[in-house]
Amino acid sequence: MTDREIQEFIDKLGTYGSVLGLDLVRELLRRLGNPQDKCKVIHIAGTNGKGSVLAYVSTVLYKAGYRVGRYLSPVIHEYREKIQINEKNITKKALAEGMTLIRDAISEMERDGFSSPTLFEAETALAFWYFAKKECDYVVLETGLGGREDATNVISAPLVCVLTPVSMDHMAILGKTLGEIAWVKCGIIKPGAVVVSGIQENEVLDIVKETAEKNGCKLQVAKAPEKVSYGLEKQTFSYGPYKKVQITLGGIYQPENAALALEVITALRSLGVTISDVALAEGMKSTRWDGRFTLLRKKPIFIMDGAHNEAAAIRLRESLETVLSDKRKIFIIGVLKDKEYAKVLEHTADLAEHIITLMPPENPRALPAYELAKEAERYHSRVTTADSVEEAVEIASLLSGLECAIIAFGSLSYLGRLEQVVRKDRMPR
Repeated sequence: MTDREIQEFIDKLGTYGSVLGLDLVRELLRRLGNPQDKCKVIHIAGTNGKGSVLAYVSTVLYKAGYRVGRYLSPVIHEYREKIQINEKNITKKALAEGMTLIRDAISEMERDGFSSPTLFEAETALAFWYFAKKECDYVVLETGLGGREDATNVISAPLVCVLTPVSMDHMAILGKTLGEIAWVKCGIIKPGAVVVSGIQENEVLDIVKETAEKNGCKLQVAKAPEKVSYGLEKQTFSYGPYKKVQITLGGIYQPENAALALEVITALRSLGVTISDVALAEGMKSTRWDGRFTLLRKKPIFIMDGAHNEAAAIRLRESLETVLSDKRKIFIIGVLKDKEYAKVLEHTADLAEHIITLMPPENPRALPAYELAKEAERYHSRVTTADSVEEAVEIASLLSGLECAIIAFGSLSYLGRLEQVVRKDRMPR
């Protein structure tokens, strides 16, 4: 397939929206030779922190000398970022080859009376095909939505099932209570796997324990890290036998994500996976994960963060109060219609000197900037709308000084464009 044909195919599948269920993706994978059965998988579900834990674990495995596939969503920079091996995006050649196979398989399915898989189902099949083709030693996989009926849940025998902290999100789809959402997330737990859970509300932890016990799984529950030293560019902490662990991801929630990743590494070691202390330390320190309290500039400080639900907004606030308490703050916010943007504003707005709203570009689910501004005005008296990411950055630069911090957050979908604008020196130093 040519680049144009690939884009047309992606656009076509994108019109089918999001459909939960495993029948179609299983049929598609069967026609591709069931590549998912050739992968040794660490499967991650949860509400916040999935991507960061994926990044830590996959980087440590890579530094330990393994060929590591990782599948993630959403992406920030470009489409091929969804599927990576050893931190390198799927090649254009492999993308074209894989998409051709998937297009042909879907055409056969439709001729045989099946509905077409969705875009996420096709991408999931593409990821498994690529990882199997390249003979990855391990695959680190995060769910797209939920867990039980998420397309990634075609894995029959994961090595480790990971539950990051579960909170309220996607309630219209996953459930109206924390317990209902936890039940959906725990659907990734399979017999024989080691289950590793982050710090959870009691209601959630009870369901994790019950599901693990029903499946005969060993359960490891992460604890809070100790001796934490917070910072914008470097953070350190200790966790059980792991002393003075250094990470470079910002945000006060990252030591907790990193501690959960260390529990996963402990689980993998218990399964016979060789990971030296040197590889572990190097992997944790070198992990990169854009869009999570990422420092883009120092003068003035410019941070981007993907906080788009209530739990993430609370952690963003805590991070700002911990490491930027002495700075005036300008907020840039862009969100999707189906997110808890009122809750996000409720927990963060009073920290800002000024709020700039924008509409994430090229996203049909994006909330118009003026609608977000109307909501923001319930919590703040100084709100400005911007017509584009570029204008939002320009307004922020005019309002700020070197003693100010600019924080852009909300939907991950616009942060890639924002990073391009900021890093291209379009903003005064």
